[in-house]
Amino acid sequence: MSDKIFLIEWHEDRLAVGITRMDETHKEFIDIINRLGQAADEHFLTLFNYLIEHTHNHFQDEDIAMENSGFPPIFVHRNEHFRILDELKQLADNVEKGDFDAARAFICRYLPEWFCMHAATMDRALACHLKAAGMVDN
Repeated sequence: MSDKIFLIEWHEDRLAVGITRMDETHKEFIDIINRLGQAADEHFLTLFNYLIEHTHNHFQDEDIAMENSGFPPIFVHRNEHFRILDELKQLADNVEKGDFDAARAFICRYLPEWFCMHAATMDRALACHLKAAGMVDN
């Protein structure tokens, strides 16, 4: 029996958007979140900084795709990205000082639910738009 606890589990029917690059990026995001959920204090800072870097690159890729494709709700979607990344960066200040409590709470209690909703709604809408615009190489 495994002691591993998953904060987010990948479910193809609920989280897949049907674009390989986006789905792989989302799986990586989930893996980082799950690792952070169990990370010992001595590994938390490094992993948290990696989450911020990954999230920045992830959101930047989506933002560029939205801009290049003329995605109509770009500002709503981009604002969600900005809000989450801003929260992570604010939490990083405490994490840098060795205070992990707020970051752990955000990762365990808020981020999984937010991500699942965001992927199933906003990212799925973006994927449908990109497919319809013929901008997917899959």
